[in-house]
Amino acid sequence: MNEELTGGFLVKYLFNFLLAVFLTGCSYFIASLILQKGLPLWQALIIGFAVVSLGALTEAIGSPMWLIVFIPFPVGMFLLYTFLNVSVWQWFLTYLLTLVLYTVLHIPMSYFFKFHSLIPAWKLS
Repeated sequence: MNEELTGGFLVKYLFNFLLAVFLTGCSYFIASLILQKGLPLWQALIIGFAVVSLGALTEAIGSPMWLIVFIPFPVGMFLLYTFLNVSVWQWFLTYLLTLVLYTVLHIPMSYFFKFHSLIPAWKLS
């Protein structure tokens, strides 16, 4: 039977969505812990949810890949700045470290597990 008709597609999509939210939130959480007192985990997960949701919605309406990748950036940056409540310099360093961690998480997830929801345009496997 077709996987889309049995609900298997929806379950897999929901699992991948939640995994992407968790991994994205972890990037923000770990980066903030390294550079200062850190975000509470719930705030990092809110950022992860917002970023992944915007990327998914942008993809769902058929946008080009560059827009799917670009759209979540300003939202993640704004939410991080709002939640951290630190100087612009400290926020910028935290955001840069977040991007590094995000990329480092993407490499094994994409290569070994064929999970491309973190950076859809960058498929390593």
